[in-house]
Amino acid sequence: MGGQLKSKTMKTLRNKVQLIGNLGADPEMKELTDGKTLAKLALATSDTYKKSSGEKVTETQWHNLVAWGKTAEIAGKYLKKGNRVAIEGRLVGRSYEDKKGIKRYVTEIVVSDLLMLGSKNAVAANN
Repeated sequence: MGGQLKSKTMKTLRNKVQLIGNLGADPEMKELTDGKTLAKLALATSDTYKKSSGEKVTETQWHNLVAWGKTAEIAGKYLKKGNRVAIEGRLVGRSYEDKKGIKRYVTEIVVSDLLMLGSKNAVAANN
């Protein structure tokens, strides 16, 4: 029985990311030619630990987020640089050619759920 429960749980966790952090900039909004709305966001998460010497160290990681549709529209309307947000989504890797023709690779998180934290006017969005 335990194996069946583990199997069902692991299937739902295959490509799932959950983060809480602060936005490094206002959302970058784009309206695509097919009418879809896209929001690009930069999210900073920080972890703090102590070295063996007792020195406290904080490491910040930056995450590229992409939101589509209604979630993108809500992000563009309500989110600003510095806002604390919780997101859930999935990792996506893609490549593109830059202006010089060099192939670049990027990993992004496609946001499925978004919750603005630390505000009286908390906003939630999900696709």
